[in-house]
Amino acid sequence: MIPVWLVVTFLVTAVLYSSVGFGGGSTYTALLVFSGLQISLVPIVSLACNLTVTSTGTWKAQRAGLYKDSDVWPILVFSVPAAFLGGLTPINDENLILLLGMSLLFASAHLGWNAMTGAAMGHGDPSLRSRWIAPLIGAGIGYLSGLVGIGGGIFLAPVLHVLNWNSPRKIAALATAYIAANSIAGLAGKTIQLAASSDLSILIPFWPLIPAVLIGSWIGHRFMLGLFPERLVKGVTAVLILIVAVRLLMRVFGGS
Repeated sequence: MIPVWLVVTFLVTAVLYSSVGFGGGSTYTALLVFSGLQISLVPIVSLACNLTVTSTGTWKAQRAGLYKDSDVWPILVFSVPAAFLGGLTPINDENLILLLGMSLLFASAHLGWNAMTGAAMGHGDPSLRSRWIAPLIGAGIGYLSGLVGIGGGIFLAPVLHVLNWNSPRKIAALATAYIAANSIAGLAGKTIQLAASSDLSILIPFWPLIPAVLIGSWIGHRFMLGLFPERLVKGVTAVLILIVAVRLLMRVFGGS
């Protein structure tokens, strides 16, 4: 049996993130690290929960027409196979901890900066979306996301904002689709790669986390949309992720 606190915190995380249009993958990863789950198996659970939440957000964004003129497909075409290959790539625990720690550190910095500044970008300039940069973004971030075992939206969104790719709302929708697609590909790759070397039956007791985030995302979308200030959610999350990132990096560099 997994601890009740883990199920409750996953549900609350899904409520908070879905109420402001996010997935929560970085926080799921942080909570799983705190729970003591074997590091190499953390990405499988995190990606499965992330996919559960973002698939709903992707569907809603599609219905709202947010993918029209967002140039999402050139990025996804290259990111999905790259994420699958990243998931298939063997990586030892020490390197995984290092990459995961650095990724969470970046996520914390990005969320913290946004929480403090609340900055929004302009409406985007289609002329900046050159033919070569979409494959580069998709393949590069996709492979890293699959290797580390996160959705990748935390890497994609800042890049698209810097490039002034589109309006903030469309960039958020694009990141949601990116996370969902990469989560499927990365989950498949990680599962295949770990099946021969790890006992995946260890993950069976974690099944309650899936209905927990499903219920949480439904509550967030249905009843609490806009109730929590986006900057507050980002700020609290940034602190939590920073703590986990520091703990992971201390393991690598001998601090604990």
